[in-house]
Amino acid sequence: MSRVLVIEDDTHIRDLIVLHLGLEGLDTEAVGDGLEGLARAGAQAFDLIVLDLMLPGMDGVSICRSIRREGPNQDVPIMMLTARREESDKVLGLESGADDYLAKPFGIRELVARVRALLRRPRRSQLQAEAAGAGDRPIEIHGLHIDPSRRRARVRGADVDLTAQEFRLLFVLATHPGIVFSREALLTRVWPDRTYVTERSVDSLVKRLRRRIEVDPADPAIILTVWGSGYKFADV
Repeated sequence: MSRVLVIEDDTHIRDLIVLHLGLEGLDTEAVGDGLEGLARAGAQAFDLIVLDLMLPGMDGVSICRSIRREGPNQDVPIMMLTARREESDKVLGLESGADDYLAKPFGIRELVARVRALLRRPRRSQLQAEAAGAGDRPIEIHGLHIDPSRRRARVRGADVDLTAQEFRLLFVLATHPGIVFSREALLTRVWPDRTYVTERSVDSLVKRLRRRIEVDPADPAIILTVWGSGYKFADV
């Protein structure tokens, strides 16, 4: 049974979440104070954390950053909740280490669906281990065949010509499906020497790669934009 920690100070919302996650068969623990929530997250391992942004004691962004730095839940999915809808709040939440973001008021069915999706997603540490273990082995995902040893890519059975940067970008994203990469993170992985490149270079490279692998580059289904944060490869 998956264990979920809910850190939410609104009693009505907290009880509603606990009720419906319990109906989904999840073992749910809930607290209403930021400091208490951080202490609980530091003492016990969970499979998911639902975290409110505005909390007494300590705010959600600080809690999220602390969880990502140390403790038993460093790679556990975190869903952030907030009553504020400004773009800056969403960006701040995602950049602090949250995996998903839901604005209040929200539908309980949407929250449950997102929780289920996060629980199905491989952990960050698992993805890193799998990528390291993959080495030069070919990858098959979303109709793509990627062979790093030959620097060869096939899309729906047809070879595509990719530049070195396009191939590196594709390989980085494809070996971490569902994980959001900031533009800065992609810069360090695709252009190791960082010569004459900016974050705009990432946007241009993504557009070029989409033209080569997407059925409809204007409505991508494989390489997805995460608003206010960066890019990710579609979940498996």
